[in-house]
Amino acid sequence: MNKKLYIKTYGCQMNVYDTERMEDVLAPLGYEMHGQPDDADLVILNTCHIREKAAEKVYSDLGRIKKKRKGRESIIAVGGCVGQAEGEQIMKRAPYVDMVFGPQTYQKLPQMLRDVEAKKGNVVELDFPAMQKFDELPQPGKPKAGTAFLSVQEGCDKFCTFCVVPYTRGAEYSRPVEKLLTEARILAAKGVVEVTLLGQNVNAYHGEDKHGKERGLGWLVREIANHVPEIKRIRYTTSHPRDMEDDLIAAHGELPQMMPYLHLPVQAGNDRVLKMMNRQHTAASYVEIIEKLRTTRPDIALSGDFIVGFPTETEEEFKDTLRLVETVGYAQAYSFKYSPRPGTPAAEKEQVPEGDKETRLALLQGLLNRQQETFNRNSVGKSFEILFEREGKYEGQLIGKSPYLQSVHVAGAKELGYKLGDLCEVKVVEAQPNSLAAEIVEVTPSSCGLTAGSRDIA
Repeated sequence: MNKKLYIKTYGCQMNVYDTERMEDVLAPLGYEMHGQPDDADLVILNTCHIREKAAEKVYSDLGRIKKKRKGRESIIAVGGCVGQAEGEQIMKRAPYVDMVFGPQTYQKLPQMLRDVEAKKGNVVELDFPAMQKFDELPQPGKPKAGTAFLSVQEGCDKFCTFCVVPYTRGAEYSRPVEKLLTEARILAAKGVVEVTLLGQNVNAYHGEDKHGKERGLGWLVREIANHVPEIKRIRYTTSHPRDMEDDLIAAHGELPQMMPYLHLPVQAGNDRVLKMMNRQHTAASYVEIIEKLRTTRPDIALSGDFIVGFPTETEEEFKDTLRLVETVGYAQAYSFKYSPRPGTPAAEKEQVPEGDKETRLALLQGLLNRQQETFNRNSVGKSFEILFEREGKYEGQLIGKSPYLQSVHVAGAKELGYKLGDLCEVKVVEAQPNSLAAEIVEVTPSSCGLTAGSRDIA
């Protein structure tokens, strides 16, 4: 008998990948994804600890789930980075939780479930066996339409003073090149035409090749492009400016499979603030990287992350961030007020008043939104290839992803024979702040591999 599985995924793309792999791990036990937690046999909260009050949000969600829980036969688990950070404290505050596990131990879920079902008490798994995790995971299951994540690197050695990731994900670990090529081939055989290479510091990748020599991310993307031709589009995230090597920059100009879009967080535009953050780069070195990228790949578009109101940041130092944004010009970006994370060095510093943070964030987001709207407007009249990933809310409409990660709505695509997983040449006819509308240039549905079915993740 099939069992109902509900997973709520918080936070980053790495967590989305982890959720998909949890599905693969649990499928042999008869678990299938279910849309609601109310009557699920297994409820997993796959948590993120990067945002303010992340743990409190998890406890709030746990309280709501408890009220609707069927009974002891329903198992509740907390995984991910909050699980790693809070550990047994979760069970002290929410004793009805059956399992707590970190992001490096979900390959042990079958054994954890056996221990719970055998009434061996509540289970806590908080080790950091990154290599063991990947060795024990099954082959990737059914991907989303035409696209998939491929985790190439885990953990972080940077120790930015605002961030908990090194404490919840562990030290940097890179998977071997040959294992990644094998997984890319498996994904391609299942209909994947686009892969996004994942890592907390993905461009710090230093996996060994079949001869035992360490290779960087530039080498890896070339190997995938050259040896897995079914993969038509390659992306990677999240990158660190310190690890943006010339070889990787050159790959953007050499490989047509490399999408002309890069998420490269800078966090701030003032060097004193960057030093306090322990970012290990300057505003000038960041801009120099952008100039190299645009020389190598003139059509590349940039995304970034920003923190405003970092401890002791002055008004003039914040203005340096605005000046950097105006210099670079972003197609999209994420910006947040600084919020202290317990146990991180920045949490002990003098804090900027909340009102000042809110004012600065509004100014920064206004500038970034104007840049995004301009970028989208400049797309009108242009033609490019999109990958259809989901159905729209109107009859016959499909929604695809542009090379620049814009959502592109195409009316009547299904009636013309297109389906999820197809690549399609379109011309943009209208721009909205967060999406585009386009028309199909030529009615010749792509046959780039098998079309993968869609799948919803809670």
